[in-house]
Amino acid sequence: MNIHEYQAKELLKDYGIPVPAGIAALSSAAALEAVEQLDQDVTVIKAQIHAGGRGKAGGVKIVKDKNTAADAIDALFGTTLVTPQTGSAGKRVNRLLIENGVEIEKEFYLSITIDRAKSQIVLIGSASGGMNIEEIAHFQPEKITREVVDPLIALPMFQARRLAFNMGIPAPLIQQATKLILQLYKLFVEKDCTIAEINPLVVTKAHTLLALDAKLTFDDNALYRHPELASLKDESEEDVREKEAAGYGLSYIALDGNIGCLVNGAGLAMATMDLLKYHGGSPANFLDVGGDATTDKVTEAFKIIMRDQRVKGIFVNIFGGIMKCDVIAKGIVKAANVTKMQLPLVVRLEGTNAEAGRRILANAALKVAAAESLDGGAQKIVSLVR
Repeated sequence: MNIHEYQAKELLKDYGIPVPAGIAALSSAAALEAVEQLDQDVTVIKAQIHAGGRGKAGGVKIVKDKNTAADAIDALFGTTLVTPQTGSAGKRVNRLLIENGVEIEKEFYLSITIDRAKSQIVLIGSASGGMNIEEIAHFQPEKITREVVDPLIALPMFQARRLAFNMGIPAPLIQQATKLILQLYKLFVEKDCTIAEINPLVVTKAHTLLALDAKLTFDDNALYRHPELASLKDESEEDVREKEAAGYGLSYIALDGNIGCLVNGAGLAMATMDLLKYHGGSPANFLDVGGDATTDKVTEAFKIIMRDQRVKGIFVNIFGGIMKCDVIAKGIVKAANVTKMQLPLVVRLEGTNAEAGRRILANAALKVAAAESLDGGAQKIVSLVR
């Protein structure tokens, strides 16, 4: 689960991490009122969406008077912001963060995440923070420093201090930086985060550390332990189809392609998408119906896929274990009749009741292309869509 920057900063404050004074606004009028309330010579107006790259996309405005602030608020509130992380559709700006301006002496990067290869928490820091951190990580990896945390002993102070030194934090601020890193780690663990990022972490002209921007992402599977986080979820930032799919117990993630995918099992779904890309196609979604799908569940999955106007064909790839292929076949027939589907459809059924499933599809009045293998099915749907 993602949250907005202003919400992340409130959590940072709870853990003793300094952030600029700021006020969240859910309307243009509230934003103007916040500017007056802060009453600073320099004010920063920041669009609040669940995506990075806002600065480069014009989502952050620095203003020095109230008239300029009003223009900046009008330019942001209610508009659609397109960043590299939003896709071409962009995201509508429904919230703004009004903050005090800060005199910056130096910018740093600090984050905590999970190293999936090592199954350990890793701290990442750099003396080059700000908007271009992705490019720095790619083209100048030597500027990135890491500390891997032993899960049996958590984060010792010496590692936090070493990270601060390797990041190039000025010597008089090492103690403050060490404390900040330890507190960020505590937040990460206690709130079951998958990402805790401060970018940039700045040294101000007054020689203090300040978290100028923050991003926190939480593990969905651990949210039952954190009822206090439920109110932070912004439903308007969620994809409508993903929310609907979750209601039916389906794992669905919208993508940018034109081939709808219905698969059982996350690993098989990933392999299916990889093969579609390999053969020149582009998946429109990740959709795992799970091992307990019913006919109705499959029907709803088809409806969700069909609701995407970009979908020009559908690939069903089922390897039946617990899941029975005849149940999938019945769901396909029902969904095709309900939606009056005319799109190309390729179905690969293997495993439990596969022959029964193939007979159901063969006897139905559907234009279905059967596939004997995963690779063959991927090639066939790519060809049909073309």
